[in-house]
Amino acid sequence: MRYLILPQQKYVRALRSATRIALRMATWNALFIISGLLVIALAGEAYFRLTRPFMQTSAHFQFVDGVGLIREPNSELRYTNLSEDIYTASRVNSQGFLDREPVSAERAAAGCHIAFIGDSFVEAMHVRIADKFHVRLEEMAARELPHLDITTQAYGMRGTGQIHQLPFYDEYARRLSPKLVALVFYISDFIDNAPVLYSLAYRMDPARMPYMSAQRDERGVMKLRPPDPEYQRFILPRPPKRPKSWRENAQDRLLRISYFAIWLNEKNIWRASARDHRKPDRAAWAATIAERPCCASLADWRPSENFPFTTDAEREKDPFTRDAQLSPVYEEALEYTAFGIDQFKQRADRDGATLAILAATDSMGTMDDAQFERLNSIAEPLGIPVISQYDYVLRQGHNYQDARWRYDFHWNATGHQWAAEAILEWLKENQDVCD
Repeated sequence: MRYLILPQQKYVRALRSATRIALRMATWNALFIISGLLVIALAGEAYFRLTRPFMQTSAHFQFVDGVGLIREPNSELRYTNLSEDIYTASRVNSQGFLDREPVSAERAAAGCHIAFIGDSFVEAMHVRIADKFHVRLEEMAARELPHLDITTQAYGMRGTGQIHQLPFYDEYARRLSPKLVALVFYISDFIDNAPVLYSLAYRMDPARMPYMSAQRDERGVMKLRPPDPEYQRFILPRPPKRPKSWRENAQDRLLRISYFAIWLNEKNIWRASARDHRKPDRAAWAATIAERPCCASLADWRPSENFPFTTDAEREKDPFTRDAQLSPVYEEALEYTAFGIDQFKQRADRDGATLAILAATDSMGTMDDAQFERLNSIAEPLGIPVISQYDYVLRQGHNYQDARWRYDFHWNATGHQWAAEAILEWLKENQDVCD
């Protein structure tokens, strides 16, 4: 019996020894992997904290009666697209716009004051305030047109059209008695001016807008409608949220404290659940509001059309670019845009100012471009000059792609410089606007 047990004991001891060795190796391998990941995480966190001033956009809004949503005065606006090219931190002025403090009324009246009004191209959170086109214009005019004593101020808010921007002039810009009022027009303004399309783009009730809007009365006449302070109660709801797992909750907490985790998430290397991907059913919303008297033009709207147009691929699907014959809902958008521009023209004439339009970016190119032609067909009968930044860039022999950010269609500092040069060229030929 003794000789039978001994081999079994040796076998058991050998098996135990092999198991201990395997466990030890597995433990060391696991520790090595965990340590490597920890080193990568610490190195990544240190890199982004040393090279990035911040990793999240931070902005504060307030609702002003009669004006609508603007930035919170004197707050700090931080913007980044996390694509390694845009990181700006700017101070909002006391009026609620991303610009310097306004000049005094005496200084504006003594010289040639210009008010620029528009959307995100005027707000321009993508560059420093010192690099914005109206600031560059003021600097160049001081050297090349010193006798005009040009001063500028910008009133811009992203996601707005000309009708929305009317209170920017009435409540702020008009105080400085500008000699020239320049509207900066972008392709999305066609959509933003039309309550029905704006409703689809931003999930708003067409009768409850956060900005000045327009509506037709029972006779079909367009009337201005003030911004609604209760607009948030009528926003198109998203589908209900599903309960988050413990893993998703842990990821969300990590995204609130880790620069490296934010970068991984934005680059889709490590997808967390912090971003809300629940898309509202715009087709159902369109069918619902199409039953209202104000929104009958939506009957032909195609649910496949994506709003708002933010990428190059989406802009190519824009009916104002693609369709020679527009459907009723888009023809209506042109009518609302014409109404908004005409309202600005009436105000400028009343106050003794000249109204001009700067067509922004290559999407509002030259007379060969359908969008530019549609804009010009509105402006020309009213005697409003249209300045094409794109046409200026082409004449200078520049590549327009150099005017935009690599990962964003807005102007970079070069684009702002070229916009300023285009306006300065026009001012040199039209100095009488400052008389």
